[in-house]
Amino acid sequence: MSAPPQASPRFPFARAMAFGLGALRLPPDAFWAMSLPELRAAARGIFGEASTPFDRAALDALMKAHPDRPGGAR
Repeated sequence: MSAPPQASPRFPFARAMAFGLGALRLPPDAFWAMSLPELRAAARGIFGEASTPFDRAALDALMKAHPDRPGGAR
C-alpha cells in the first residue's frame, strides 16, 4: 500500500487580502487582478528582501569585527 499524497500548503489568502486591501489600500478589483509575483514585489517594496539567518562563519566574523568589551560596556 502506498502512502497517501501529501496535501500542498494552502495559500494564506486572509493574510494576502489584509496586506493588499489594508496595507496597500488597493481596491478589490485591482487586488484580485494582481499576479502573485506582483503581490510579492509589492511586499518586498514595503518590507524589503527577506533576510537569511547567519551561519556560524558570518557570526564569527561579526563577533571578531565588533568584540564585546569586558563588563558588557559598549
